[in-house]
Amino acid sequence: MDDTYTDLLACEDLLMFAGAAISGTGQREFHAGAERQGLGLDFLHEYVHQTLPDLYAAMLALHVNDHNALRIVHTLLSRPGDGHPRQNALIRRRLARTPPQRVYRLFRRLAAEHVNNRRTRATMRDWLLQRPHPALDAIKYRKGLRDAARHARLRLPDEIDRFVFSSPADRRRARYEDPLLRAHGRAFHAARDLYALPFTVAEGFAARHGVPRERFLASIAERTTRDERLRLTESARRAGTTPLGAVGDAPLMRLCSYVVGLPVDQRRERRAELESALEASARRAAGDAAGSWPDTALVLDDSYSSFGSPVRRNRPLAVALACRSLVSVLSPGSTTFWLSGHTDHLTVRPTGPTLLAERILDALACSPARVVVVSDGHDSAPELLSDTLRVWRSRLDPGHTVSMVHLNPALDGEGTAPRRLSPAVPTLGLHDPATLPSLVELARFGQGRSGLADLRAHMDAAVATYLEER
Repeated sequence: MDDTYTDLLACEDLLMFAGAAISGTGQREFHAGAERQGLGLDFLHEYVHQTLPDLYAAMLALHVNDHNALRIVHTLLSRPGDGHPRQNALIRRRLARTPPQRVYRLFRRLAAEHVNNRRTRATMRDWLLQRPHPALDAIKYRKGLRDAARHARLRLPDEIDRFVFSSPADRRRARYEDPLLRAHGRAFHAARDLYALPFTVAEGFAARHGVPRERFLASIAERTTRDERLRLTESARRAGTTPLGAVGDAPLMRLCSYVVGLPVDQRRERRAELESALEASARRAAGDAAGSWPDTALVLDDSYSSFGSPVRRNRPLAVALACRSLVSVLSPGSTTFWLSGHTDHLTVRPTGPTLLAERILDALACSPARVVVVSDGHDSAPELLSDTLRVWRSRLDPGHTVSMVHLNPALDGEGTAPRRLSPAVPTLGLHDPATLPSLVELARFGQGRSGLADLRAHMDAAVATYLEER
């Protein structure tokens, strides 16, 4: 490795930014307030964009969360003079994979800030022209579509243009050929027409017409998305109607958030259904990588701080449960150690102190090839934990026969990086557990055994793969 000291620092800076951009959402955490997080993320975005502009753009190909991905896109569009040949392709690919409401929010911000360069307008036009259902966007995201089209100087199809730029009274009286726009106008006057609309729009009309909740849920089921069905499953149960869909259809992280939000008694009663759903969702997330991992020991944090915060309730615990489900598919012989000593993954809940050092020693005693720790990094005895890991790495396993990685679902109180367990163990942020395999691969650059040149090669390969994916 021929990297200079400056290169090694740049490598460390980029990994710190990656960790923050993957896990940090600018929202309140158990140990960190939203304001400090926001300041920390602001600093990191500005610093990395100034010092490593090419790699800053390449972060869009990694698993940074939507909050930070759109922050990167905003920075790149606001400062179009600097860039790298693949920036435009990266921006377009990331926007295509981002929920439309978030993209419209970004476009409205760019318009409000008068970011009016040619690349910004072209990005808006290309994204809007590729939307599969313009009428659906006109109904669900009318203001966002209006502001984006106006800023990009894009002429919308005649009916969509009339709908988006007309007043509420004109929209009620106008006659449209498009079935969705026609149903929207009729739904103001007749409740029966609201069932042709998307769920989020129909819900408002149902309240307007006083439609009973149970009747509305039963009739709108076919118009709901997969995520809406999962979110409304409990509402349907409480209303005495059939659940809107099978929970096993949901993505792994959403499913785990749903499971840990259920009372423990309900989890026990529905054990067969929930465990089957978790396994099915984990197998979809693992894909071809199922069974490819070596013997792995998992240390999962279910201490009281895994509650998260009122705005991210039970998020860290849901991440831990998702990791357990996924690793059990990636490494069928894996062993799990919950910090509380709990042995039933389906009924875990935030409770007790954080005993990381003891559980990590238990995991190492199994002689695994890999140890994965999922925790916010706040230990009840931080000095004991750090010294234990340092001695283990320097005296007992200097040859790295056992790999260890710490994945942190939350930012530290300073908002600049996920809290580390020890300098002897690489730490990365974790937002979506489905990205676990690639994060474990990225973590090897945090061990000091690979430098900036290797990291650049890894990022180039990640960008190429990302742009080729369908």
